[in-house]
Amino acid sequence: MTKDTDAYGHEVWDYFIKSNPAAHETIERSDGYIDPSDTAPKVYFAPFNKWLDVERKAIKFARGRVLDVGCGPGRVALYLQNKKKLDVLGIDNSPLAIRVARKRGLKKVRLVSFKDIDFKTGTFDTVIFFGNNFGLFGSKSRARRLLRKLLAMSTPNALLLCESLDPYDTDNPAHLSYQKANRARGRMSGQVKIRARYKSFIGKWFDYLLVSPKEMNEIVNGSGWKVDHFIRSKHPIYIGIIRKGS
Repeated sequence: MTKDTDAYGHEVWDYFIKSNPAAHETIERSDGYIDPSDTAPKVYFAPFNKWLDVERKAIKFARGRVLDVGCGPGRVALYLQNKKKLDVLGIDNSPLAIRVARKRGLKKVRLVSFKDIDFKTGTFDTVIFFGNNFGLFGSKSRARRLLRKLLAMSTPNALLLCESLDPYDTDNPAHLSYQKANRARGRMSGQVKIRARYKSFIGKWFDYLLVSPKEMNEIVNGSGWKVDHFIRSKHPIYIGIIRKGS
């Protein structure tokens, strides 16, 4: 990711370094649908008491050596490092988000895309995908490949804490039409192609995978991982607690 395509990083940088409360995030979907956020980037810096209820419940399962996937400016990783005293590594593909995380005191943080992860066998006890970051798997086929990589890089009793948003929990005609078009093309309903925009900065297009609990279970099944249970809320957002072992 270059400086010009790091739209997400620039919004995070402006919000934190420049103390700009007007910094905001806009997500563009491949069908032209625009979704300006009224909570980001503020939500990326939220203290524990402002986290989603499902996140506060799920984080209790974190233990040992932790990998925080898509750590951004360090919301989750810093909580685990400072409050829970865990050995945590944050990874992100945004150079500016990584810089912000370091400035905020995250000791271990690395600029790397999730799809390119490569760590030694048995490195992590917990891998966290908060902020709907199960979506970073991108597609069913990529998810299966990366789950196998995580299998090798994790300890025997490792856990994955996977947050997603159920794409079917909507009555928005634009979303329903997009899902129908996806299925017609052989894609999963919630496999969205999106990019971030901020000021004059435009990110690159990428696939982001939103799945129902049933679909998460189907993707994980037979991968060497197994869904233990789901933590649900009144909203479409939920978290799967996934254990190592087929």
